[in-house]
Amino acid sequence: MKYIYLITIFFIFFGCKDAVKNNKGIDKEGSEEVSPIVKEHTKTEDLDIKSIDKSRTIELKQKQLIEKKDEREDLQTLIIDKKYLVDKKDYIINFKYPLLNESFKPTNSNFNGFINDYYVNITKTEEDILESKMLCDSIAAKNFREERFIDYKIYVVSDQLVSVLFYKENFYSGSMHPSYSFDCFNFDLNRGVFMAYEDFFIQGSEDELLTIINQKIDESINKGDLYYECWEISSDDFFNAKNNFVLNDDYVEFYFDDCIICPSYTGTYSIELPLTDVLSVLKKYELNPLVF
Repeated sequence: MKYIYLITIFFIFFGCKDAVKNNKGIDKEGSEEVSPIVKEHTKTEDLDIKSIDKSRTIELKQKQLIEKKDEREDLQTLIIDKKYLVDKKDYIINFKYPLLNESFKPTNSNFNGFINDYYVNITKTEEDILESKMLCDSIAAKNFREERFIDYKIYVVSDQLVSVLFYKENFYSGSMHPSYSFDCFNFDLNRGVFMAYEDFFIQGSEDELLTIINQKIDESINKGDLYYECWEISSDDFFNAKNNFVLNDDYVEFYFDDCIICPSYTGTYSIELPLTDVLSVLKKYELNPLVF
């Protein structure tokens, strides 16, 4: 231990001598030019600029979704636009959703029952918010006024099928921007039943359709479209979201929650595929409204 101590003192002594020599070789004017404070300030400014830019792109991305055109105005006689607002001290719940006019067809009640009883579940939403506040240790989080917002887009296919996209905006405590998640439902107006992936696409075709989607993403990245910094969708993510699609007479559009397909600050929430691109995986039977 004695020798180790002496060696340590030796290196400290000569290290200090070198530092003194180096400091003497730098003139006052030069030392003023190289200021670590200025460097640190520049880095902070760069970070602030990047944060501002990301905030703007997040807002633009969300605005494009909200302003996206659907067929709500054309379907005013078929749908009943409903609103539900809960405005309390700790949270806001603002839900907008459609019900179908049962005077057109009694089986429209099947759609309405599901939406009212299961999807737009205000009681469950309130319980989730209060539970999350109880579990959180942060005083700021407990005092934060959380927001839950649901709105929708609606489309019709050949007067036979109603296709609904619900987009959910969740503003959680501690977050700078709301996150978005999606649910899609396709309802057969003639039979009064909901239709799933297997009703439109060949059973077991998920891998092939995922390949088509990822090819579309790669093409868009290479073209420099809105998919900057996005990535291919994993098999697990697609299987979890394979029923999250809306339809019209020309294309099928798959929706993915925030950060599944693109980072929150750029890109898109959805991949739109012309029906001609998915002919190889379309189920060929008369009840499929996409068959042409």
